[in-house]
Amino acid sequence: MIRFGPSGNAQSFFDAGYKHSEDAAPFVKNMGLDCFEYSFGRGVNVGDEKARSIGEAFRRAGVEISVHAPYFINLAGEREGVEKSFGYILSSARTGRLMGAKRVVFHPASQGKLERGEAVSRCLENLEVLTEKIYENGFGDMLFCPETMGKQRQIGTAEEIARFCKTDKVFVPCIDFGHINAREGGTLQSAADFRDLLSFMIAELGFEKMKEFHAHFSKIEYGAGGEIRHLTFADETYGPDYKAFLSAVKELSLSPYIVCESAGTQAEDALKMKEYYEKN
Repeated sequence: MIRFGPSGNAQSFFDAGYKHSEDAAPFVKNMGLDCFEYSFGRGVNVGDEKARSIGEAFRRAGVEISVHAPYFINLAGEREGVEKSFGYILSSARTGRLMGAKRVVFHPASQGKLERGEAVSRCLENLEVLTEKIYENGFGDMLFCPETMGKQRQIGTAEEIARFCKTDKVFVPCIDFGHINAREGGTLQSAADFRDLLSFMIAELGFEKMKEFHAHFSKIEYGAGGEIRHLTFADETYGPDYKAFLSAVKELSLSPYIVCESAGTQAEDALKMKEYYEKN
């Protein structure tokens, strides 16, 4: 089943007087949405009791929840930093599980001063270690989603993410279409553009792994170095276009978990996607 929902709480959530993470579940449900992504972007700072409370709220509402690991993960860094990155991913999985999450999204790495090939090789080596730690810690029933990235110096092209996801069944891609569009200077315009990208990922990873892939979608302003900032669907200058994306998704019979990352209107824009998908 295809799912649509926001990343974090939209401005309308706060305007309505809501304050608590538990409130996000009925808020999203009452809008007619199906999923929600909770971000640990600045660190996994949610206690166990709070995590269970959030999880119970989402279970009662019937809304699926995923989590996003801290932003400062770098699997191509020096050993001390890589060990910390393992910890960030595993602690995200642990707390995410208490919330009822089955998916952990993470940014793979920064290229830094390394040659591109060396940085990717380090990621592959460290993903092997991470895989062992995932199974050792009992998280083999969860999905870990390395994300395509929006800046030129970040590791995370579609091709690189496909390589990473081939290493084990626990890895399923998080394809951020706004990131790809920003990184490549606006290449995602038509339904055919999205179809070609998704067909490539299916050819690399197989239909079963891609059928319910994780997706991030938003319009993003970009420059020579790639991503600059997230926008809303009201922006008419930058893409990508959600209608072209959803046409390709439907044509390929995919049922992704779609998280909208618009700036402040993520819930409303997620609903626009869901309504368009259901009517076309």
